[in-house]
Amino acid sequence: MEIAKKFDSGKLTVTVGGRVDTVTAPELSVALNLDGVTDLTIDLAGVPYMSSAGLRCLLAAQKSMNANGGEMRISNVQPVVKEVLDLTGFSGIFTLV
Repeated sequence: MEIAKKFDSGKLTVTVGGRVDTVTAPELSVALNLDGVTDLTIDLAGVPYMSSAGLRCLLAAQKSMNANGGEMRISNVQPVVKEVLDLTGFSGIFTLV
């Protein structure tokens, strides 16, 4: 899995590539350190698969942003990952763009 981060004045964009599963989710969790972040975009264009471990990372980020009054968006969700979000009900929790 590859992760690229771009931070500018409270805005963080995290671009993820590769599978997000039990093995790689801890790396994503570390990358989603949201200290000082008021606007978060997670770009999943390069993610062909996401397990429940990855979903937990996204949910933790969403809860953190909600608690701090920030905004979070998930962009470029691939169809297979979108199906997982829909089946779990998470697509109703996240802002998908």
